[in-house]
Amino acid sequence: MVAETQFKDRAYSDADLQAVTDLLNACDAVDKMDDSYTTADLEMQIGGPEFDKARDLRLWEDAEGNLVALAKVRRLPSLEDGTLDGVIRKHVHPDARDMGLEDETIRWMERRIRQAAGEQGIPGRMRGSTRDYDTEGRKVFERNGMSVVRYFFVMKRDLAEPIAEPLFPEGFTLTHSKGIAEVEKWVDMVNLSFIDHWNHHPVTVAKMAFWLESPKYRLDLDLVAVAPDGTFAAFCSCTIDTDDNERNNRQVGWIDMLGTRRGYRKIGLGRAMLLSGLQRLKADGMTVAKLGVDAENPTGALQLYESAGFVTEFTSVVYRKDV
Repeated sequence: MVAETQFKDRAYSDADLQAVTDLLNACDAVDKMDDSYTTADLEMQIGGPEFDKARDLRLWEDAEGNLVALAKVRRLPSLEDGTLDGVIRKHVHPDARDMGLEDETIRWMERRIRQAAGEQGIPGRMRGSTRDYDTEGRKVFERNGMSVVRYFFVMKRDLAEPIAEPLFPEGFTLTHSKGIAEVEKWVDMVNLSFIDHWNHHPVTVAKMAFWLESPKYRLDLDLVAVAPDGTFAAFCSCTIDTDDNERNNRQVGWIDMLGTRRGYRKIGLGRAMLLSGLQRLKADGMTVAKLGVDAENPTGALQLYESAGFVTEFTSVVYRKDV
């Protein structure tokens, strides 16, 4: 392959942090995938408890030592069927495209997932996604044996439009996360809310504790509905990336996660939490709210979002391959 003769791959080190950040932003400047980064963003992505920087991230350089590509594998907890799920991401610098690196990065990620799964004595599976209009990205997945398994929508809502007043069932109260003091209750609620969703991977206390340390995490935007008996019954986790908004001259906030615990559904909590999240984002000066949703969500989330004024911005296509 051309990539194997013109380029050399090596492991990541912390000294590469700025160069990797620059590569990601160079790619986004051309691809317009809305993935602009700072070094702090990257540190959060690769610093979690489920990521091994030395083994799950690979870099490629050209003959002059310039960073031209990277491949990243995020190993999620084993699925119910006992398969290790490896989520893959690749980035190739615009000046180094169509020289074989796209396929070389995919092959490396497949080997890494197979290796990690073999160490645990379980099967492995690789999963990646791209936007439906990214024809070249889809071709790379397909010629490397990956098949479409799911579609997701990214939706947006104009916050200048009226937001209905949230109506909570009698006895339920709206509050926000208290952070590490309540992390186990929060994790339990989230897992029992998403347990019947496609390809659900349990959130761990360690992962949530790591996220609580992020400078972008805000307790007041992590909303929780508490049942009369004190049970965490529903949640709406919002985020505002002020750095990204400043770089792109916009005011966008995200409904990152919305869910209702089993046993508390069909009583209006999901709608009340969504509307509460929209109110918080608007109060913080945001003009647009965005979220992602499974096109086949079994709990009716898509219909909820549409009824609350969200419209689809683009479709993300998920590919998968057993390795």
